[in-house]
Amino acid sequence: MGCDNIINTFAPCLSSSLGVPIEIANFIGIFLGVIIVASFPLLVAIALIWTERKFAARIQDRLGPNRVGVFGLLQPFADVIKLLGKEDITPAGADRPIYNAAPVVSVVSVLLIWAVIPFTPIHVGVDLSIGALYFLAVASLGTLAIILAAWASNNKYALLGAFRVVAQLISYEVPLALALLVPVMIAGSMSLVSIVEAQAGMWFVVSAPIAAFLFFISAQAETGRAPFDLLEAESELVAGYNIEYSGMKFAMFFAGEFMHVFTNAVLMAVLFMGGYLGPFVDQIPMLGLVYLLIKASFWYLLSLLMRNALPRIRIDQLMLFNWLFLVPLSVVNLLVTALLLMIVREVGLAPDDPRSFVDNIPQTIVLFLGNAALFVVVMSMVRNRFRAQRLAETQTDDLLPATAGD
Repeated sequence: MGCDNIINTFAPCLSSSLGVPIEIANFIGIFLGVIIVASFPLLVAIALIWTERKFAARIQDRLGPNRVGVFGLLQPFADVIKLLGKEDITPAGADRPIYNAAPVVSVVSVLLIWAVIPFTPIHVGVDLSIGALYFLAVASLGTLAIILAAWASNNKYALLGAFRVVAQLISYEVPLALALLVPVMIAGSMSLVSIVEAQAGMWFVVSAPIAAFLFFISAQAETGRAPFDLLEAESELVAGYNIEYSGMKFAMFFAGEFMHVFTNAVLMAVLFMGGYLGPFVDQIPMLGLVYLLIKASFWYLLSLLMRNALPRIRIDQLMLFNWLFLVPLSVVNLLVTALLLMIVREVGLAPDDPRSFVDNIPQTIVLFLGNAALFVVVMSMVRNRFRAQRLAETQTDDLLPATAGD
């Protein structure tokens, strides 16, 4: 049940109570829906700032924010006030219209994704039949915002960061899209609502763990967080693409990054962990939002752990990891999943009722065993490759002439 159902019940009530035409009531209902959907990730981003700083402090044996408010809970609001008081400086050689538009595009590109995310069984922005394709199209706007910001800033360090964006973000969109096709094939629909409902009997993270891994790693690279934070490597590029931004424009890039990370966590929950599904959701639909946030929090905390525990990798390592490992694995995983689904449906193992746990067991076992076999083969190939590389390095060292100290 999508937003149309909510508006169809809300608009007549508003029209009769206020005495306004039904067209105006429909417009008010849609406008309020857009405001609510857009405000939710913005408010979540404020909480995420405190969460991430506390999480990093815990890992680094520090206290983190503890001065403003109880346990430092008001620290994000103090940061916003500080940024509002900063001077808004525009470089003399900047292209002003594009320079000013880039931060807005960065935030809007994330907010647009939330239009198709199902919060509860009855609270969905728009239940698009091509919701997965819409996500891929809208998510690419974030790359465009970074490129526009770097080019309009007229700064060589910002432009260097943009070059890395073109290489990194566009490259990692390939395994991201291929991994996204796996839940689409299993559910038989590109609608995010249909994908969630198809997991009523069994989560896709069980039947397609490799696709979940590929989507998570690619999404981490898409957001530019460590160990993939090459687009704003402070030690190499001063501050990356947003070096010339200050005040609220810088804050918009900052908020866009936090919202993008949490949005990817929500998408992981929707695509692979059943989204809003859980006990008593049919009786109390708002429980679906609680379940969705709990599942998304798991992936978000895993993302924070990666950021604080892993070092930054070099640009050549990042590209090799994508094109020599993630992309081939994504293609093979997609083909194996398609083949197994065809076999399952031909032999009659497909679930008659997707909401039944028992009916989903045969298909889940077949898909899981296929993923396990693929994992064993891939790990064996990776081990052989590293073994051959170490052997070649050993032979090269043996051929080098001994130094005087030896």
